Amino acid sequence: MAAFHYQALDTAGRVTRGVVEADTLRQARSNLRESGLTILEVAVVSQEGMKSGNGLSINWRRGNRISSAQLNLITRQLSTLLTAGLTLEQALSAAVEQSESEAARQILAGVRAELLAGQTLAQAMGKYESVFPDIYRALIRAGEASGELGKVMLRLADYTESRQALRQKVVLAFVYPAIVTFVALLVVTGLLVYVVPQVVSVFQQSHQTLPLLTRLLIGLSALVQTLGIYFLIALIAAGFAVRVMLRREALRYQWHLRLLRLPIIGRLVRGINTARMSSTLAILVGSGVPLLTALTAAAGVVQNLPMKRALEEASRKVREGASLSRALAVSKLFPPILVHLIASGESSGQLDAMLERASAQQEQEVSGYTSVLTSLLEPVLILVMGGVVLLIVLAILMPIIDMNQMVR
Repeated sequence: MAAFHYQALDTAGRVTRGVVEADTLRQARSNLRESGLTILEVAVVSQEGMKSGNGLSINWRRGNRISSAQLNLITRQLSTLLTAGLTLEQALSAAVEQSESEAARQILAGVRAELLAGQTLAQAMGKYESVFPDIYRALIRAGEASGELGKVMLRLADYTESRQALRQKVVLAFVYPAIVTFVALLVVTGLLVYVVPQVVSVFQQSHQTLPLLTRLLIGLSALVQTLGIYFLIALIAAGFAVRVMLRREALRYQWHLRLLRLPIIGRLVRGINTARMSSTLAILVGSGVPLLTALTAAAGVVQNLPMKRALEEASRKVREGASLSRALAVSKLFPPILVHLIASGESSGQLDAMLERASAQQEQEVSGYTSVLTSLLEPVLILVMGGVVLLIVLAILMPIIDMNQMVR
């Protein structure tokens, strides 16, 4: 059985959209006609936007994918329904009815159709890899194998929400400084391009010797007016070139390594990736996933390439018989507190609990560090902008003061 997305006209002539389950496209059309609908289009629900019998498609890569917040909500709903005693089929049906997103309803209906066809939930979600990542499906698979799918999904909901919260904290912390910087650049550019030339032209007509600061301002204004557009084009081209170059793994590795060595950014990058890795390992190990499988999945959530390779190398050493703490300590890329907590967890048999503690500690450190960094960055930006504007004002006022002294 498969899920089909349809668009049709009801008996009142209104356009309706929804999802219908059927074995074939012909049966789906027949079911819709029996419901009194006039079919406009029917397409199979598929991640890849597979072509249906009438040549229509639904492309999940072009805007029909669900957001991280929607995935968190779906996971929380399913975990609550399963914990309440509903069957998996009933939980999916309820989630389809409760979802306000058309894309989410189509995806859940597709998963339910695969489930009714005899697939496991992990296998059904595997049809939509861009929506349900590897770690998500690995946890679902572990929950199905242990018979504790409801509890595993409850932990998975907590995990996805904590990751989303950490991402939002980091992003929102730098939104205000970015806006201030952008506005400052616009203000300074406007002063140099429009205000300064009109004011300074009056001084130039007086044929008096202008102060050095005023002459520098006039030269900078002329440079911005003549070469500003070319500088902007060159800046965009350089950004595009850097993006293309960073697609090469060797160059991206060197760039990420340099980021780790920076005094401020490196600490933030290391903390974010460590928090992701430790929280992923904690939930996987705690759900009964083998450690080697958990390490492979955790490497997928680490975005910094040197740290990712170090984790992959640690996985290889664990496979050879080494402990995880010693394997991670070799690279010296992970915080010492993480290594010590993992060693404590391995010796006490509570590795998942120590990993959760390490994750919480890293998230707290990242949150505190970003708060301190932004609290220092905001006044610095304001002072820099105020200083630049002050220099422009002084460059304009100094000739006026000289002219007043000459009149006296």
